[in-house]
Amino acid sequence: MAAELRDIPFALSLGGFTFMLVVMWGSPFVEILHRLKWGKQIRAELTQHKEKAGTPTSGGILILIPAIVLTLGLNIASLVREGLSGQSILIPLFVLGTFAILGFYDDAEGILGTTPIGEGISARAKFMGQLTLAGVAVLVMSFGETQFANGVLLPLIPTEIAIPRIIWIPIGIFIIVGVSNAVNLTDGMDGLAGIITATAFAAYGIIASLQGQSFLVQFCFILVGACFGFLWYNAKPAQMFMGDVGSLSLGATLGTVALMTGQWFVLPLIAIVPVMETLSVMIQVSYFKYTNGQRIFRMAPIHHHFERGGWSETQVVQRFWLVGILAAMVGVALVLL
Repeated sequence: MAAELRDIPFALSLGGFTFMLVVMWGSPFVEILHRLKWGKQIRAELTQHKEKAGTPTSGGILILIPAIVLTLGLNIASLVREGLSGQSILIPLFVLGTFAILGFYDDAEGILGTTPIGEGISARAKFMGQLTLAGVAVLVMSFGETQFANGVLLPLIPTEIAIPRIIWIPIGIFIIVGVSNAVNLTDGMDGLAGIITATAFAAYGIIASLQGQSFLVQFCFILVGACFGFLWYNAKPAQMFMGDVGSLSLGATLGTVALMTGQWFVLPLIAIVPVMETLSVMIQVSYFKYTNGQRIFRMAPIHHHFERGGWSETQVVQRFWLVGILAAMVGVALVLL
């Protein structure tokens, strides 16, 4: 076990370094967003959050740039040699970068007001973009024979279970797109999406270490440090919001990492909060249509349900984080069985 966890100390150090780097350039970045008037528009029904209107968004850039630069720097030798690590690290970096571009375009559409209500690009266009990008990543994993591609690892079963490519590819696309949208739905309160994704990446960093995937361990903890650095400016009252540039890309990357470790069966547990957020929206919409206007939750996603029930925003974020930490701990424990 000690040998399997040998990558953790260096990865934790990378996370700490990334945190300091993000905190240092975060303040001037906030100022740049203010000068550009890159402010968030608040949905009309969120009356309790009206004071947040105009807060700079697209803060996910603060996470992405250091994460991409550091990861490439650490793996440049492997990339030149075209070894396994070099080939593999390009997959999550591709997902992180391309989904960030899609998210930034969505943020820009909402801020610049080129859509009727400033809500960004249409849901159909966003979904088609996600499907396309996820499809490219999954096909590369599957046909490039990335470790654990076309398979899954299950608790209590010591060997990888092979899955026919025709089945694994749609599952992989579903996971990447699903988690991308789930984290996007979670990003509705100060600090919520950042702390939840950081927790999930820490869990998968440990899992990757147990598998000896050094490059993936480093990547996960770099993202943990970057998310923590972003939270320095996103904690209530937020100086900036993550925006779709961050939430879409981090969610998609989390799904990709789960696929690359083969441990995507425990992903709904490790990412239990985004899963709950997504299910609450699906249930609310379905029940609303079925009953011609009735609701199960006071408001969806579910974090707004608890807020409408009397919890403060800080209470919701902290309690959801507790749930997320405990679920991630159980998820890692299941992997160790």
